[in-house]
Amino acid sequence: ARRAAALAAMAGAAPDGAAAPRREAYFCSGCPHSVSTRLPEGSRATTGIGCHMMVIGVPDRNTATFTQMGGEGGGWIGLSPFTDEQHIFVNMGDGTYFHSGLLAIRAAIAARVNATYKILYNDAVAMTGGQRHDGENTVPSIVDQLLAEGARRVVVVAEEPGRWQGALPRAVAIHPRDELDAVQRELREIEGVTAIVYDQVCAAEKRRRRKRGTFAAAPRRAFINDLVCEGCGDCSAVSNCISVEPLETELGRKRRINQSSCNTDLSCLKGFCPSFVTVEGGALRKPPPRAGHFDPAELPQPALAPPAAAYNMLLAGIGGTGVITVSAILSMAAHLDGLSVLTLDQTGLAQKNGAVVSHVRLAPRPDLLNAARIGAGEADLVLGFDVVVAASPKSLASFGKERTRAVVDDHFAPTAAFVQNTAIDLRQEATLKSLRRAAGEEAVHMVSATRLGTALMGDAIAANMFLLGHAWQRGLVPVSREAIDRAMELNGAGLAMNRAAFAWGRRSAVEPGAVTAAAGLSPEAAPAPRTLGEIVARRAAFLTAYQDAAYAARYAALVETARRAEDALPEPRGFALAVAASAFRLMAYKDEYEVARLHRDPSFKAGLAAQFEGDFKIRHLLAPPMIARIDPRTGHPAKIAFGPWVRPVFGLLARLKWLRGTRFDPFGRTPERRMERRLIEDYASLVERLSAGLSASNLKSAVELAALPGMVRGFGHVKAASVARYEARRGQLMARLDRVRPPLDNAA
Repeated sequence: ARRAAALAAMAGAAPDGAAAPRREAYFCSGCPHSVSTRLPEGSRATTGIGCHMMVIGVPDRNTATFTQMGGEGGGWIGLSPFTDEQHIFVNMGDGTYFHSGLLAIRAAIAARVNATYKILYNDAVAMTGGQRHDGENTVPSIVDQLLAEGARRVVVVAEEPGRWQGALPRAVAIHPRDELDAVQRELREIEGVTAIVYDQVCAAEKRRRRKRGTFAAAPRRAFINDLVCEGCGDCSAVSNCISVEPLETELGRKRRINQSSCNTDLSCLKGFCPSFVTVEGGALRKPPPRAGHFDPAELPQPALAPPAAAYNMLLAGIGGTGVITVSAILSMAAHLDGLSVLTLDQTGLAQKNGAVVSHVRLAPRPDLLNAARIGAGEADLVLGFDVVVAASPKSLASFGKERTRAVVDDHFAPTAAFVQNTAIDLRQEATLKSLRRAAGEEAVHMVSATRLGTALMGDAIAANMFLLGHAWQRGLVPVSREAIDRAMELNGAGLAMNRAAFAWGRRSAVEPGAVTAAAGLSPEAAPAPRTLGEIVARRAAFLTAYQDAAYAARYAALVETARRAEDALPEPRGFALAVAASAFRLMAYKDEYEVARLHRDPSFKAGLAAQFEGDFKIRHLLAPPMIARIDPRTGHPAKIAFGPWVRPVFGLLARLKWLRGTRFDPFGRTPERRMERRLIEDYASLVERLSAGLSASNLKSAVELAALPGMVRGFGHVKAASVARYEARRGQLMARLDRVRPPLDNAA
């Protein structure tokens, strides 16, 4: 009865799982399937077994249902006579093709259905760890076999098209990846079965082979100047890449490339944005380890009482970061200490950026362990190597108040949801609250394991062992240090780093300040809320550099109008702050002069130097008006790579900012620049009107209207689309506001 009552109480206190971020499996950085599974408008696809099946659920891919190996497209054979739909695409991995997928294609040809099979050739059985195929399986052999089976048309789309010139039958066209959409549109109009062999090596396999020296190093890497970045997310939309991460700045959310996880697919460069540069030559600057020597024997020994009953440890993290390794080390250490052990590793698609959870149960006798899985409310320790996985509903179900202690890394790695919705609320604070609500305020210990482990050891992979050391020093891991050390020896890999990370993690529980100092980092304090005056002063200084003091004064005057109107109300709620942010966003629009100025900013050069070393050069990817040609595939201007010679031109352009908006401005007559100037005037008028009629009853709507220009982001057609959404939403809000009071034009 007590157990049932406790479970009922936990269920009632459980957070809303729908509101919490989720760590879902997703395509690896630079995965070929991020691009190869795209479809032309009006088409749909089915899929089979393989990494590519993760396309199911991606909002814009119109792909549903999967089958066993050898059954791909089989459902369409039965359905096609009974539908008006004329054609579908069918995704199939190269491993599946070799296993039994050809049988499905043979059946579709015999049934005379209209379908295009996309053979996603990535040169490895990627889903299960990158194994080689069981036999000969090459692009030419697949092409020859498909033609022999009677496919009406076979086309190769390749990352390196030149590689197959002269190696394929003359009737087989070879196209670069950029032409995939056009190829698909052509093939879907052909009766019968057609095929695309999409050739690009698995991104994870490229990474492995580069480490072994069997694959050429990438000649170029991508880098984002966050000052130029608008945070529009077009780079994420075109690349579908998880290495394009959010960067929270004083001026809002921007983007950055995680150089550690980037596999140099470079699809992100197709985003219509002048913030991207390519770095050619040189090498990634690996942070030097800063960990000095100290004697771990000098640290106090924690009180480690051997467990009298079952002791349950839940390890929650991201696949590929060493969670299973920590589980194995803990299990072996417990065995060496003479304890009985049960473990359960839940992985699934964890290696694809997904969640991995390990259950480790210890007891003095085997009869005290009746199941490997930790039951509801029965976790004694939760090691949160990833805060999102630790705060997932399934993990939280194991938390028990007054029982569970949680030691959690405070690093927040972006989830797959950010790739699909770059404006998503990452809900970091809500995630931490859910942990504390489940275990109790004093039972959750947040540790900067990734930040400190990376700085001390020069590698983020040290974070997990650092966190384990911290928990052990707190007396939360009832296994001896000697047994853990011996288990590390038996594990073999990375012994020196694991030992050092464990020791520094121990020290962080005793002398956190000393560890932070040794890492060369300053303690992170929660930033104090900035006042309206401070915000306006900084934005005005920026706008002075952007244009001149008069332009900045106009901005400050507009915010002052909003402030005076809001101060007249009994409870101000952010109207002036919204105006300060939105007016700045519209007034600091990034034209040619501003992009040039920001690319000359010293912080851009410093950012490059912090991430790259050696002899490298950069190329700016731009689509200047009057120069850039229209890309026939997209209908938008194509970007051009400009070498180092363009930087003096940037300097000249930046000095010519006084031409902005004048009759002599050579760029000012374009539709985009006229639109940007109109938005400023429209917003100034809106603020005047809102301020004149501001009241307690309409303040909430006024704040929403004032903040709305935050939707306006991007460059060219991306910005035009965001402006269309902004103006439509503004019209809706204005209509709603006018329904609760006389029209704003008549407000006194």
